[in-house]
Amino acid sequence: MSDQSHLSEPVAATSRSDWKLAMKMLLPSLLGIFIFFVPLTINGKTTISLDHMVTGLRTLLGSGTAWYALAMIVAGALYPLITGKWKESLTEKIFTLLKLFGVLAAILAISGWGPAVLQAPNMLPFLFNTLVVSVGLIVPLGAIFLALLISYGLLEFVGVLCQPFMRPLFRTPGRSAIDAVASFVGSYSIGLLITNRVYTARQYSAKEAAIIATGFSTVSATFMLVVARTLDLMSMWNLYFWLTLLITFIVTAITVRLPPLRGMDDQCERVDDTIPARERIPAAWKAGLEAASRAPSLAQGVWLNVREGLIMAISILPSIMSVGLIGLLVANHTPFFDWLGLLFYPFVAVWGLPEALELSRAAAAGLAEMFLPALLMREAELVARFAAAIVSVSSILFFSASIPCILSTSIPLSVPRILAVWFIRVALSLFLAVPAAWFAVWMAG
Repeated sequence: MSDQSHLSEPVAATSRSDWKLAMKMLLPSLLGIFIFFVPLTINGKTTISLDHMVTGLRTLLGSGTAWYALAMIVAGALYPLITGKWKESLTEKIFTLLKLFGVLAAILAISGWGPAVLQAPNMLPFLFNTLVVSVGLIVPLGAIFLALLISYGLLEFVGVLCQPFMRPLFRTPGRSAIDAVASFVGSYSIGLLITNRVYTARQYSAKEAAIIATGFSTVSATFMLVVARTLDLMSMWNLYFWLTLLITFIVTAITVRLPPLRGMDDQCERVDDTIPARERIPAAWKAGLEAASRAPSLAQGVWLNVREGLIMAISILPSIMSVGLIGLLVANHTPFFDWLGLLFYPFVAVWGLPEALELSRAAAAGLAEMFLPALLMREAELVARFAAAIVSVSSILFFSASIPCILSTSIPLSVPRILAVWFIRVALSLFLAVPAAWFAVWMAG
């Protein structure tokens, strides 16, 4: 009896350990899914929990939200000066100046000073109150709950399940599935960090790294939330999220088969990461548990993500304020985006959308700042708003953030090559987004 009891102890201990790990993975992940994807009705408003929290926080802060946003913008402008990051490259110097300009723009927005053209309702007040304040609240708050989705094994579990599709669809190795999921659920900065690390280790080719950087490194779910709120799409949040994910990846699958990505160098140290089909789910479960075993405590995970969320928020808010203002001035007072939008007009007009020209113009403006299509299409009809919301995310590349991030990596993507990929992505995204928007409106009743 004593021998049998002795033999059963390790088995029982192992079972308890596996159960604890499973709970450590499942409970935060399920809570994260609930927070981001399950709609609730509160005070007659039906939307996801995170959106309710943002509304409650904004109500609680009241007029203090403007001063909070200004403090974040000032912190973001000072951050590269304090850390010395502004010295790293010409790009960093330019963006540091733009961030300082963003502080001035924010002060003008709050005070009401400055030229009448800047104080028009659709300029500084609109940019600051509609976009900057929302981003300043959503990104740090969303980072708390984003930790639940990306830090406790769900990311690795889904990544392993998706591996069989990567090479046939996207011409990238199976391991890039985790990059793709990390980017879409986390942020482009997380995805690019992973991609650059693997590329410099020669485990991605230049072509594979470029495909991942321009095809998967999109903005996170929290930024999508800002777009959806700006365009009054929160009642259709799940349709918007999943259709955007689908279109983003369809566009990537097409883009990798076209120049300039098709002809890039594809040499690297190949690693066999194939898993037999019968072992796929067990391997995904094991990967999730291993990630959960390495994950910090819930308090540590939340703190790390809040810190990263705050750094991301202060990094992007001044740029949104400056590049967004410049973009709005160009869009409203010059024909530049009208001309550029004409290149995309056929891809929208083919569907007979009444606002085809406006949507094409807004999509072109997304090159400057990914939120500009949402700002420019805010008063449009529902189908056009929904399509603009998709394109602002699926185009991926924009000068206020993602393009400088790509240029700061070791991935061999020049500005002309990035612009060529951007054009293809926007054209394809528009072509797919309009019928997807009609479908979403029909589904929503």
